[in-house]
Amino acid sequence: MSSSNNITAFLNFLAFMCSIPIIASGTWLASNPDNECIHWLRWPVVFIGIAIMLVSLTGFIGAYWKKEGLLGVYLVCMALLIVLLLVLLVLAFVVTGPTGDYMVPGRAYRDYRLEGFSYWLRDHIVGPDNWGNIRACLADSAICSKLNNQYVTAEQFFAADLSPIQSGCCKPPTICGYQYMNPTLWINPTNAVVDVDCSIWNNDPNQLCYNCDSCKGGLLGNLRKEWKKSNLILIITLVILISVYLIGCCAYKNTLTKSNSKGKK
Repeated sequence: MSSSNNITAFLNFLAFMCSIPIIASGTWLASNPDNECIHWLRWPVVFIGIAIMLVSLTGFIGAYWKKEGLLGVYLVCMALLIVLLLVLLVLAFVVTGPTGDYMVPGRAYRDYRLEGFSYWLRDHIVGPDNWGNIRACLADSAICSKLNNQYVTAEQFFAADLSPIQSGCCKPPTICGYQYMNPTLWINPTNAVVDVDCSIWNNDPNQLCYNCDSCKGGLLGNLRKEWKKSNLILIITLVILISVYLIGCCAYKNTLTKSNSKGKK
């Protein structure tokens, strides 16, 4: 009768240990400078990691010491956590779904088209209701200005591994044919009518391509790149939590059975 309790206690200890890399990966996502302008997407992984840690600790105590009340609270909280994690996984797969990046001949970095990303992302993340604040945040950040200290010649810049945000927001689209002067100064486009972003580009450090669709695409590309790294951790965690929950149900049933047996005696 107590075997499922012991297994539940062990698996909850395992889930407790798994919450540490989840919190670590969430902290990395939140602290990455490229994510500083999307506040509501910065912390959900950290919050879920902390919740898993607390709920797993509750389940461990309830199963190990056969506390019926704690096990009941644990099962309810674990069910809610599983639902939340499923929602987060759906969001993660939406983020890491369609991509708008494409290769540019002679460049190590990639360029970005907003149309290549999912409609949900375009509407909810970089839609008109949100983009004003994000654009102002990008302009105030050092994401683009620091490139001037890193690259001097055109050859160095073209061989650079730019982040999606840097590629989309800090320079004009390559297809426009601008001439490189420095990472944030470009002149004399040879194909300025091929894309609306070509005419939006501005050498003013407060403007650059922050109003371009390519900048919005770069920001979504950055989200896709970094959330993709978290998907594997989230999937493994979900499998562990579902396993722990099912065995926890058995442990709770055993605890109730034991309590009823004592009551009859």
